[in-house]
Amino acid sequence: MVSTKGGHKRLATSVVATVTAGLALGAFALSGSATGTPRPAGAVKAADGDGAVKPTIVLEHGAFADGSSWNGVIADLRADGYPVVAAANPLRGPASDAAALRTVLDHIKGPKILVGHSYGGNVISQAAADDPEVKALVYVAAFLPAPGESALELTNKFPGSTLPDALDPVSHQQADGTTATDLYIQQDKFHQQFAADVPAEQAALMAAAQRPIAQSALVEKATAAAWKTKPTWDIVTTRDFNIPAAVQRFMAERAHARTVEVAASHSVAVSHPELVADVIRQAARTAH
Repeated sequence: MVSTKGGHKRLATSVVATVTAGLALGAFALSGSATGTPRPAGAVKAADGDGAVKPTIVLEHGAFADGSSWNGVIADLRADGYPVVAAANPLRGPASDAAALRTVLDHIKGPKILVGHSYGGNVISQAAADDPEVKALVYVAAFLPAPGESALELTNKFPGSTLPDALDPVSHQQADGTTATDLYIQQDKFHQQFAADVPAEQAALMAAAQRPIAQSALVEKATAAAWKTKPTWDIVTTRDFNIPAAVQRFMAERAHARTVEVAASHSVAVSHPELVADVIRQAARTAH
């Protein structure tokens, strides 16, 4: 059962969740066509039924994941004619990661819908600020920080996250001689912590391929909040052990986001790709 709400209204709808395989688009400079054949960004894009040009969907993954976490969502959206780009998130800090994402956004011509998962929400909130071509934001089990807030601060706002006990910190020396720490999720805890509703074999592959986040990125404070000025959608995951549902609801309500709640793990884009794609389509159709 999935519930949706806008403001104080709630509408319950049933959703069939089917995990589908898809091909992630690896090149930033390409956007997909309805046939699945890549074409240069800026080429003529597919139109909606009413003749409007379909926006490019830009997906930003979060910590402990990579672009392949969007595979099922990409396949669903491309089958519907949407151009899609899954950007690689460096996971070094909101400011530098947002700058990297803006290089992708600047290369794609025309309207865009920006989607962020988990820590990727911090990044899209900053990258989309003052960009008129970003028509809407979609947050997927994600952070919606206000200026001055960090991911760690928001996570701890309400109890429920078990992430600290699952982390595997790895320290390393940087080029300037200082020491920094990257954070992984321990592989034997990854399934339960990050992707409990994903088949065990698939979760094991995700654990092996996870990208670490700089510990400093989780305490770096946000400097912009694009959700204050752009139409915003939010998928809240009620069985999330990374970002507690209470935290997600707090941020969604504060942003006046059109909200969908689903009984899913933090890896909702993997376990419920059709649901995530459907919310993105709602944003794409509504925000012109």
